[in-house]
Amino acid sequence: MMPRKTPARSGTGIPALALAASLALSVALAACSSQAEPAAGHPPPPEVSVAQVLTKPVRQWDEFTGRVAAVETVELRPRVSGYVQRVAYQEGQEVKKGDLLFVIDPRPYRARLAQAEADLERARAEARLARAQDERARTLLEAKAISREEFESRRAALTQGDAAVRAAEAALANARLDLQFTEVRAPIDGRAGRAMVTEGNLAQADATLLTTLVSQDPVYVYFESDEQSFLRYQELARKGERAASKNPVRVGLASEQGYPHQGTVDFVDNQVDPTTGTIRARAVLRNPDRIFTPGLFARVQLEGSGEFKAMLIDDKAVLTDQDRKYVYVLGPNNTAVRKDVVLGRMIDGLRVVQSGLAANDKVIVHGVQKVFMPGMPVAPKTIAMGAPPPDGRVAMK
Repeated sequence: MMPRKTPARSGTGIPALALAASLALSVALAACSSQAEPAAGHPPPPEVSVAQVLTKPVRQWDEFTGRVAAVETVELRPRVSGYVQRVAYQEGQEVKKGDLLFVIDPRPYRARLAQAEADLERARAEARLARAQDERARTLLEAKAISREEFESRRAALTQGDAAVRAAEAALANARLDLQFTEVRAPIDGRAGRAMVTEGNLAQADATLLTTLVSQDPVYVYFESDEQSFLRYQELARKGERAASKNPVRVGLASEQGYPHQGTVDFVDNQVDPTTGTIRARAVLRNPDRIFTPGLFARVQLEGSGEFKAMLIDDKAVLTDQDRKYVYVLGPNNTAVRKDVVLGRMIDGLRVVQSGLAANDKVIVHGVQKVFMPGMPVAPKTIAMGAPPPDGRVAMK
């Protein structure tokens, strides 16, 4: 039996089907790619924080540097000479006026006091005798029992006796003072320094430095204002836009943020230093917590103007284009609109805007680096002016 032959297939059947399937797949992929291109070409608008311009009454504060000084400073020296018998205080402690600090050996001065008391008694006895002789001489003169010359001699002896009594009384008072001065007491309230002379050492009257005392409350802060600021203050005072005296100050120490301490200017020098072009001023501040120590560096803000109304923005919103300053504000349809601004100084952590913005503008503060051109759409989140970004996703400038 002969084998059966299978009819031959067309040589182009299978390749034709494969080609058709490949073309259909290409068309589908092309359609998908054409639909995905618009989404890839238009990313979502960046998230930014916007804040409305803050308008409020403010005062201008000028910044200076200064030093803390004690209101009263005393270099304590003895009024009598002698050997130091005792140091009666703890070094560095606060003392009150009249507290005992040093004792100088009082024994020699007690002996001098006793001698002065004895001299006074002798002088008084001699004065009583001279007075009795004078009275007797007056009686004898009336009876013409003594001469006029002897009478005048006895009258002179009475006068000398009275003078000797007064001299002895003065010497006694001086001896009492010297004995009192052997106890060296604090002349003011304040903090005592270290003892420069210890027990057993000789202290010379009015020469040897025993210790120093500095008052604690209140304190002074001395600072120097430049000539231009001084002239501006005078002009404002003449116009009635600034107080002529007792101007408020705010003070901060090197370790503090801002200016947490309040005070007033109580003294301005009577001349400008021609070598530096500055004039010295002094502020007085309370120091109940002993935060201030004489000699500390201090940052000082002095009220530089009367109250005025100002527009304020966060300094993070300000951008620079060569010599121009500008910000982006929220425009129609949530787009970024550029506005050039003229800026003033910092007040309460915000920047004064002198011109370029309206009171109802909403300024882009955080995320401003994501705005590449004016008119770019953004996704705004409203915050208060000066507040931090609402979440970590909004990048700060």
